[in-house]
Amino acid sequence: MHNLFNKLLYIVIIYIASQMNVYAVQEFVIEDIRVEGLQRITPGTVFNYLPMKVGDTFDDQRSAEAVKALFKTGFFKDIRLERDGGILVIILEERPSIGSITLSGNEDIRSEDLIDSLRQIGFAEGRAFDRSQLEKLEQELRRQYNSLGKYAVKIESTVTELDNNRVAVAIDVSEGVAAKIQKINIVGNTVFKEKKLLKLFKSTTPTLFSFFTKDDQYSRQKLTADIESLRSFYLNNGYINFNVDSSQVSITPDKKGIYITINITEGELFTVSEVNLTGKLILPEDDIFNLISVRGGDIFARRQLTSSSNAISTLLGNDGYAFANVNAIPEINDEDNTVAITFFVDPGKRAYVRRIQFSGNTRTRDEILRREMRQQEGGWFATEKVDRGRIRLQRLGFFGEVNVETPAVAGTTDQVDVNYTVEETPSGNLSLGLGFSQTGGLVFQTSVTQNNFLGSGKRISFSFNNSEINRRFGFSYTNPYYTMDGVSRSLSAFYQETNSVSANVTAFDNTLWGGSVGFSVPITEYNTFHTSLAYENTEIAVGLGSAQEVLDFIAENGNQYNILRWSNSLSFDTRNRTVLPDKGALHRITAEIALPTLGNSLEYYKISYKTQWFTSIYEDYIFSLKGNVGYGDSYGDTEGGLPFFENFYAGGPKSVRGYEENTLGPTDSLGRPLGGNLRLVAGAEVILPVPFFREVKSVRIAGFFDAGNVYNLKKEDFDVAELRYSVGLSGIWVSPFGLLSASIAQPIADQEDDQIQNFQFTFGTSF
Repeated sequence: MHNLFNKLLYIVIIYIASQMNVYAVQEFVIEDIRVEGLQRITPGTVFNYLPMKVGDTFDDQRSAEAVKALFKTGFFKDIRLERDGGILVIILEERPSIGSITLSGNEDIRSEDLIDSLRQIGFAEGRAFDRSQLEKLEQELRRQYNSLGKYAVKIESTVTELDNNRVAVAIDVSEGVAAKIQKINIVGNTVFKEKKLLKLFKSTTPTLFSFFTKDDQYSRQKLTADIESLRSFYLNNGYINFNVDSSQVSITPDKKGIYITINITEGELFTVSEVNLTGKLILPEDDIFNLISVRGGDIFARRQLTSSSNAISTLLGNDGYAFANVNAIPEINDEDNTVAITFFVDPGKRAYVRRIQFSGNTRTRDEILRREMRQQEGGWFATEKVDRGRIRLQRLGFFGEVNVETPAVAGTTDQVDVNYTVEETPSGNLSLGLGFSQTGGLVFQTSVTQNNFLGSGKRISFSFNNSEINRRFGFSYTNPYYTMDGVSRSLSAFYQETNSVSANVTAFDNTLWGGSVGFSVPITEYNTFHTSLAYENTEIAVGLGSAQEVLDFIAENGNQYNILRWSNSLSFDTRNRTVLPDKGALHRITAEIALPTLGNSLEYYKISYKTQWFTSIYEDYIFSLKGNVGYGDSYGDTEGGLPFFENFYAGGPKSVRGYEENTLGPTDSLGRPLGGNLRLVAGAEVILPVPFFREVKSVRIAGFFDAGNVYNLKKEDFDVAELRYSVGLSGIWVSPFGLLSASIAQPIADQEDDQIQNFQFTFGTSF
């Protein structure tokens, strides 16, 4: 039996060998090459990929190489090599080309983005169709939808044959609903309650606002960020050996629910035993050590190490060491649960600035940006000056976004370039108003303001207002760099006729014309002194609707005045932007006095103080305080106190929201708002991150508390009980069409005769 098996095996081997000899390629010298079967691809393309040419010897190896090279192109689905005498015949069957790609049902992933990504992998119209690529595409689509929490997604691809060896590929996506997080469990926590830890997460179980925020939808990226937030929390609270052991994500059978379990090991609480400085300390050690916020005995906190290192780097950067490297190295002692921290300082070489360059300013002249710089070319690099230049560009109001980079100059070790990138926004403002009221008739208002006229940085404004109540023409011009030292000059002229019988103030007719000139002088980087002199010719007319207070003032002082107004102000401003700031403070005190002039003049003075303050309280939450105090009175030959048309007013969007504009405070004998000579207004805001627009700087919402009122100290004493309050929610949008603001407010401690206006809205249009 065994011998029989060996004989059969021998016969099989002989047969296989004979067949291999039959099918072996017979060697020959290639005299010519002929390509058959091509429809779309040119013969030249085939020859480019073919690893042989006329004159070569064709054999088994060359045959295998040719077939492999042509298949590798992906253009062909069948390849045969034949011999016709001395001619090598290559018979090809092309893959069909993709005639069209259509997608349907995809909402979360844009078709344009998907088609662009397909084109990068060679799956595009006009390319050879490869079903394996289509299968990879389906897998990638499922992966992307899974990362968005949509595990029930269904993807069906249909390939339809077209003429000319083409196919149409249709991909139909049924996204399904995103799986919602049903439960998040943290296992292993003993120091902190799970409820507190889950507040660190952006992923949550369904809440009332999840419909808008989508925070109950699972995504791998969001969970990774949440785990990192958890890790940072523990490291910032002394648990240096904290570890995330594992995280499991399980899906319910219907693929609509997600359960997340995170297993952690907290470790022991560590404190700081000592803090040391080492390295090349080119600055006084005490100056550097004062910037370190961690001390011996403190609970270890990683954020303190990071902030201290950044502060030291900034200090060195301000002294020219642009490439300073500061590392906080913790030395852990597990025996007594302490950490010794050593800050290693490597200042590197002192660097100077080669060039300061700007990009993105298509309208604004380069010199307008360059004059705002505090860092100079050729000088030692200073981080503080570079950043101050960025803030000054932001404060111009011409740019929506300003970024700065300081790359090292190639081939050097002590030079940097400072590159500012700006994003220009409309610097003009066109405000239009058209309406009709029974009291005011047809109303048309317009003002045109160009803050960056022809890219020169100069400000020009024209205004026109025409109604039965008010008619005004105005012009103003400001050159912010009247001198090279940054002294600005402003000029203005105006003419106004007012019939306030139906306005929201005491009734009188007024004709006013005049002009002004003013100068602003920078004293320091943050302090500015402003002075202006204005002439106003004012004529008051009264009628049957005028209050007794107006009649008494005219009886004592006449009805036509030459007013020479001298105003001076001193401001301290560290805000990072003039529009929608979120950091810094503003303090401004202003004093103006009406000087005695020839003819009938009025003599009075007004003093006011305005303040704003912004600070970050938690992540993207900003706390703001504001205040405005004003007082005025007459002096000299003018009797009766502050002229009634110079009174302070309160109420409305710019003071105490929730009350109709200008209606707070004293009223005249006919019950209309009269204003007063003392105004107190204050407020607090919590600026909230805007859902879906966290990175957009032109949108802001805030919860606010306003307080204030106006008093006439000539007739009454100041009474805190008379203050009015309101709380509410406000929104501001610096839109392409102008500044849009709205507020919803609920008055507090309002009186029966107060004029309430819960919703207030203002709008302007930009061009």
